This record gives sequence, C-alpha cells and structure tokens, in this order.
Amino acid sequence: MVRAGGILKLAGVIIAFGLAVFLVFQLLDVDMDFKLGSIIARAMPTQRPIKPVRYKCGLSKVCPAGHLAFKIASGAASVVGPRMCLEDKLLMSGVKNNVGRGINVALVNGKTGELIKTDHYDMWGGDVAPLIKVLKEIEEGTIVMMASFDDPSTKLNAEARTLIGELGSSVIGNLGFRDNWIFVGGKGIKTKSPFEQHIKNSADTNKFEGWPEVLEMEGCVPQRGD
Repeated sequence: MVRAGGILKLAGVIIAFGLAVFLVFQLLDVDMDFKLGSIIARAMPTQRPIKPVRYKCGLSKVCPAGHLAFKIASGAASVVGPRMCLEDKLLMSGVKNNVGRGINVALVNGKTGELIKTDHYDMWGGDVAPLIKVLKEIEEGTIVMMASFDDPSTKLNAEARTLIGELGSSVIGNLGFRDNWIFVGGKGIKTKSPFEQHIKNSADTNKFEGWPEVLEMEGCVPQRGD
C-alpha cells in the first residue's frame, strides 16, 4: 500500500511539473510573439497614404520640355460654361465669371505661356464684327484657345470662318447651330491643328435636350521659338 501511495504521489508530482512546464512555455511563446511583433513593427517604415501624382491642369501625363500643358472643355447645353486651363492656370470658367454664350476665346503668348486676353462673342444675339476684329489683330506666335457655349455659329459668317481656319481649324466650315466645338491653334501655324474636337447637334444623338454632350480635350502645345 505504501508503495502504491508513493507511486501515486510521484505521478502527481510529474503531472504537476509537466503542467507547470507547459504553462511556462505558453507564457514564453506569447511573450516571444509580442516581442517579435514589436521589433518588426519598429523596423518597418510607417505606411502613409500614397498621393496620386497630379500633373498641370490635371493632365493624365506630364508634358515634355518645351511644351505647354492645357485642358479645355466646351459648355454644357446653355447651363454650364466652358473651361480652359493652361500650365495649371485657369484662364476661363464659370467660376471666374468670364465666359458667355457663343465662342469663348483665350489668347496666350506662345513663348511664355502668359495670358494676353480672354473674351466671349455671342453668335446668337450678338454681332460677329467684334470677333472678326480680334481675329485680325492676333499677333504671330499667339496660341488661340476656343470653346463653344450654347450656340457658336448662327452669326458666324464666311470671313470669320476663314480667319479661324487660318489658325489651324479643320472643321470651322462645318460648325453649325448648337454644335459643340473645342479648338487650340495658333497664329502662323503651318499645318492644321491636331487639337480640335467637334460634335454635331442632332436630335438622335444629343445627350441634353437640344444640345450635344460636353467635349473635353487635353494635350501639350509646343512653345513657339524666336
């Protein structure tokens, strides 16, 4: 009986010892994990939100050296005016309160990118003469940005269309009632400008009742040399 009792006591001691060792290892594991996690956290650089790259005027890419970044949008129906940006400078918009019905025009120095003049010419209820006068006075090397708002063509005559064509426009001859149109050209350009978009006013395709959808274009205009 004494031997059996001793065996039971020994078994109890072994079990207690094993349980203690198990608990110690459990505690050590938790502690080691905690310390390892702390070391890794300190070693890793702090994760900060990555800001998307923003190019001038919100372009999708950076312009090469010797070019001016631009973005231009036509008006939306007769409600929202056009918008023009060059080299991250907002030239014309409803916010600036310098846009209006008809053809909106911004003239820019082709060498420096500095704004020369902005204005809008009402081609529905206005007179085409002021527009013709401005077109004739544009100096060599000037970048010309144009955007439609509401109706750009009712008062637009052959002389005005010819003068705009000389700035590099390919579609000015076909610009019609309430068409949407955006254009970037220049005085003294030798070829037709690649920066032009035009959409016809058509009841079958108009996005707005009586007006086509808004046009938007971005690009890089070569700076003019001496």
